[in-house]
Amino acid sequence: KTTLTALMARIYASQGLSVIAVDADPAASLGFALGLPAELQAKVTPISEMGELIEERTGAIPGSYGTYFKINPRVDDIPERFSVVHQGVRLLRLGTISRGGSGCICPESAMVKALVTFLILQNDEQLLIDMDAGLENLGRATASAVDHFIIVVEPGKRSLETAHQIAKLANDIGIKSIYLVANKVRGEEDRQFIYQNARELPVLGFLPFSSDAIKADQDMVSVYDVAPQLVEEVKAIIAKLESEKQNSSG
Repeated sequence: KTTLTALMARIYASQGLSVIAVDADPAASLGFALGLPAELQAKVTPISEMGELIEERTGAIPGSYGTYFKINPRVDDIPERFSVVHQGVRLLRLGTISRGGSGCICPESAMVKALVTFLILQNDEQLLIDMDAGLENLGRATASAVDHFIIVVEPGKRSLETAHQIAKLANDIGIKSIYLVANKVRGEEDRQFIYQNARELPVLGFLPFSSDAIKADQDMVSVYDVAPQLVEEVKAIIAKLESEKQNSSG
């Protein structure tokens, strides 16, 4: 999914669109997939680790529990101030939040959730969020504004079953346009397996197993610059997405 996010971001940027890519995965590898140089990587501080900023905006010290704090802190200046731009893509990292218990609300999570809500509801840029399997940062009001929710799967039973679980959670909070993209596809047999097990979820496209993508990861360069076949596949996925968007609004 990180590879797909990075490719979509670079393709949108190449079309002259203003793009912001948000790394909301604890693995935090979107910068590498975008090919950010080391000096730019070092400048990206995860929002959840900005203790002084979080305290200033929420009124509470990060890591504190059982205290009062703002659940709607000011975040409108954050995308511009705490992101870096490379090849036309603005990158912002949310970072990891350590929760004290299930469903815990803390100053860090309030800050991050407010930021995600602002980006989706108020931001005019082409927004791409690389998420993990959880949907904690999406509230119902936010989710209803999501244009497309893409679940990346591999041609295996466990991957498809996980995808359906994620799709149910997404649908429960109001996300309507949910799609599959299959990764590491080896041939027609894998394609048919995906179609047969996708059930009600529409398949947007397929990304072939790519040695170029592996090499890009090893060399820490952008897959966009070294994997032309993947770029063409993702261009087709974007075209299908834009067609879906026009059909739903028309």
